[in-house]
Amino acid sequence: MFTRGGGGETAVRRRLLLARVGKREGRGEAARVVLNGGPEEATGKQQPAGGCSSRGWGTGEVEAESRRQQLLPAARANAFVRVDSTACESSGRVTNLKSQLSSLERENVELRRQINELSMKLQIAGQGKDETLYKPGPFGTVKALRTNPTVTPDESVNPRLAKVLEEVAVKKELIVALANNNVREMLEVWFTNIKRVGIPNYLVVALDDNIESLCKSKGVPVYRRDPDEGIDNIAKTGGNHAVSGLKFRVLREFLQLGYSILLSDIDIIFLRNPFEHLYRDSDVESMSDGHNNMTAYGFNDVFDEPSMGWARYAHTMRIWVYNSGFFYIRPTIPSIELLDRVAGRLSHEPKSWDQAVFNEELFFPSHPGYEGLHASRRTMDIYLFMNSKVLFKTVRKDAQLKKLKPAIVHLNYHPDKLKRMKAVIEFYVNGKQDALRHFPDGSE
Repeated sequence: MFTRGGGGETAVRRRLLLARVGKREGRGEAARVVLNGGPEEATGKQQPAGGCSSRGWGTGEVEAESRRQQLLPAARANAFVRVDSTACESSGRVTNLKSQLSSLERENVELRRQINELSMKLQIAGQGKDETLYKPGPFGTVKALRTNPTVTPDESVNPRLAKVLEEVAVKKELIVALANNNVREMLEVWFTNIKRVGIPNYLVVALDDNIESLCKSKGVPVYRRDPDEGIDNIAKTGGNHAVSGLKFRVLREFLQLGYSILLSDIDIIFLRNPFEHLYRDSDVESMSDGHNNMTAYGFNDVFDEPSMGWARYAHTMRIWVYNSGFFYIRPTIPSIELLDRVAGRLSHEPKSWDQAVFNEELFFPSHPGYEGLHASRRTMDIYLFMNSKVLFKTVRKDAQLKKLKPAIVHLNYHPDKLKRMKAVIEFYVNGKQDALRHFPDGSE
């Protein structure tokens, strides 16, 4: 039994007061105050539970309450410091977690690429075997591999070229153009704009002494092939189509050395870095000769033959050809097979056009007497990789499309190439809005 004002009762009442302080202020550990005589400080220690009394306060209780009022500001301040510190720690932790997440995402992309390559190698290794390599997943989740593995580089093919490419290429990629003295003036416009955009990884394959000297005098990366009678005769005297056909023989060594090539004709203006807009998921990624979404990306064309009566309508699939003057080609077995097929046909069919042969080999399926090429392909965005028909027939007349800046413009549809190349520069680089106005849609 406790008596009013006694020592035991005072201790109990102090414990009760401590419980009231914590309950009233709601500050948790930071607000629990030990009142044990003398000027105490706020601590995080909780007192042991004890008895309690419902009687009124004695003298000790009044003193304790007074002491509580004195210590309460310090307890509150301590609570706020704890909260602010916790907030800062939380903010720093969030930033750190975001950084880790970004790093893991980058690692995930690289791991996915490695998985794709290893899966393809496994698939190739298992061809012709009875064992089942893959089991299909649930409906709607099955996707075939999109990207073929790259070849193992073989520097013994051309050690001199390997050294040149090691100095010029960025991430095993570069722009390559073939040129002879017949296109000297256009070539200067071509590499001047590449320099202006700031593209470092490009190379001119000089087909004669004049172009080699020009490039060296202008600080343009240049490569001159070793003498080859079959190539040199065409290189020195051939016209645009003849020289264009040479690239399929010349590029083979680049792919064998393990480099991806963005092949470019000379009648092209570079306005942005094209490497920033490639997908790199196919053997061949090419610009199109199509002038709208239907013609560039394919459409269902219905052929009408009235004499067939009920069956008069026949559905056909159509797509306008890829342009063999601007395409990205990866160093894969199907890509090298494509170059071999085109080069072989051009050597035996001298009157054939390299672009027609290029598309036939890419698109014609296997059928009796013919084995088609198993190469993956992608059509480039026609407003990023723009042909001159798109520009002069559509874009220059559309207020919204005129605001778009393509990566390249290829003057492939027009014979007055140099004049239009300069006009494209005036329009997109120098901002002269009427620079394209006086040209007809087509050729005169």
